[in-house]
Amino acid sequence: MKAIALTRFGDADVLSLQELPDPLLGPDQVLVEVRAAGVNPVDTKIRAGYLQGLLPHHTPLIPGWDVSGVVRAVGIGVQAWKPGDEVLAYARKDHVQFGTYAELVALPDRMVARKPSTLDFVTAAALPLAGLTALQSLKAVGTGPGDVVLVHAAAGGVGHLQVQIARELGAARVLGTASPRNHEFVRSLGAEPVAYGDALVDSVAELVGGDGQVDVVVDNVGGMAFEQSLRLVRDRARLTSIVEGPRALELGVVNTWARPDAEQTRWLADLVAAGSVHVEVQQTFPLAEAVKAHKVLEGGHVRGKVVLTV
Repeated sequence: MKAIALTRFGDADVLSLQELPDPLLGPDQVLVEVRAAGVNPVDTKIRAGYLQGLLPHHTPLIPGWDVSGVVRAVGIGVQAWKPGDEVLAYARKDHVQFGTYAELVALPDRMVARKPSTLDFVTAAALPLAGLTALQSLKAVGTGPGDVVLVHAAAGGVGHLQVQIARELGAARVLGTASPRNHEFVRSLGAEPVAYGDALVDSVAELVGGDGQVDVVVDNVGGMAFEQSLRLVRDRARLTSIVEGPRALELGVVNTWARPDAEQTRWLADLVAAGSVHVEVQQTFPLAEAVKAHKVLEGGHVRGKVVLTV
C-alpha cells in the first residue's frame, strides 16, 4: 500500500510517500480502505517527536488518528461489520506506528462507528478526534442546561465543535474567543464572539454581567488563556484544558485526553448528518501532499479542520 511515513522525527519535510506492507488483520479488527484522514495538531507533535515519552513509537511511522473509509475485510472474531460497510473512527492505538495516512488501516472493531450514508467521507474524517475531544471535555465538567460556557479558540478544529455541542447539551449561552476575522463565523455557530488577549477577562465580565464569571470554561489554547480561565470560572472543577495537563492537575482543573468511543462517534456523526452540527473543513489535500497539510496546520489560524483524501 501507499502511505505517508517517517523514519526520523523533525519538521514536516521528514514525511514522505512510501510503499509499505499492507496491514495485518487481527481477529478483532477491521481492515478499512481509507477514503480520507483528518489532520490534527497532535499529528504534528508526533512527527516532531514530542510524544515519545508518552506512548511507544516505532518506525517507519505512519501518522494519523482520524479516518473514514470502507471496510475491506474483517477478522475472524468480528460480527458487527462486513466488507462494504462505510465507517469512521478515532483510531488511536496503544503504540504509535500504523496510523491513517495510508491506503489501508487495520482497526480494533471497538473503535469503529457506522458512517451515515448522507455524510461525505471528508467531513466524516474531520470529525472523530476533534468531535470526541469537544464532547468529552464538555461532559467532563458537567456541561448541561442553563450553563454559560466559554470556549477558547472557538473557530479552531475542536473549538468550533465545542460551541455547537455545548448547545446540544443544553447550555444557555456560549461565548467563544477568536480573532476578529473569525467573529462572524463563531457567531454563525451559535456563540457570542469575544476577542482573546489582555482584555479578555474584562470583556467576558462585560458580556455576562453579575460577578463577571461563567459556569464552564474549555481551554484549547493554554498559556495566558489558561491563566485567565482560572479567574473567569466560578469553580475550577468546571474548567478543563486539553493542553495544560500537569499544571491543570496541580490546580484542581480537569485535564481532557480524548478516548476512542464508537458510540459517541456515531452520536456525533448522526448530529452532523442531521444538520444539527456543522464540521468546518478549511482545506483538503491529496495523500501525497501531507507535507503541505502539516505546514498549513502549523502556520496557525486554521478555521476548522484540514483533511487528506485518498
